Amino acid sequence: MDTNVIITFLACVIVLVIFGKILVLPLKTMLKIIFNSVLGAALIYIINLIGASFSFHIGLNIITAIVIGILGLPGAVLLVFLKIIIG
Repeated sequence: MDTNVIITFLACVIVLVIFGKILVLPLKTMLKIIFNSVLGAALIYIINLIGASFSFHIGLNIITAIVIGILGLPGAVLLVFLKIIIG
């Protein structure tokens, strides 16, 4: 094999590895946020089931699910406190 072919092949592999790293990290982050948002929606549903006997309801929408998805359990506590304070 010619040395130019080997150098070109190695350069292509390095570029593919770099692009792979760049594209995989945001994908992992987005999948984590989506997974946590789904869990957040389930948590809001459970809060609404328990709060139904106290006339307490948090709206289940994309914003509240993402807040819990990003912040986790503190996000759920934040939404409950906001609902109590705002009414």
